[in-house]
Amino acid sequence: MNLAELFRHETDLESLYAGQTLFNEGEKGHLMYILMSGTAMIFVRDKLVETAQAGAIVGEMAMIDDATRTATVIAKTDCRFLPIERDRFNFLIQQTPNFALHVMRVIAERLRKADAIL
Repeated sequence: MNLAELFRHETDLESLYAGQTLFNEGEKGHLMYILMSGTAMIFVRDKLVETAQAGAIVGEMAMIDDATRTATVIAKTDCRFLPIERDRFNFLIQQTPNFALHVMRVIAERLRKADAIL
């Protein structure tokens, strides 16, 4: 599922320059993001666990629980992110079952990668 393609008509995007931080591990999160363009690095405990490309989601765990962020996301190149708030996330989950499955797969894959690295 290419989320950048699915949300290609969205205009309310957040831009980050290379090197800027989207969010930090340990912060409170209330949004998830879809990486619309660029490349971002995902760090857990200061270790690079993933390099995300356009279409990736980041911060998805904030939609599931109220715990703090488990990773830091830093733009590797100039990036544009689409913020998704909890109400919209819940709507997407209800209306698009494939979206829900995609989010679950991303969480499972990231957990497996982090376990292997850490």
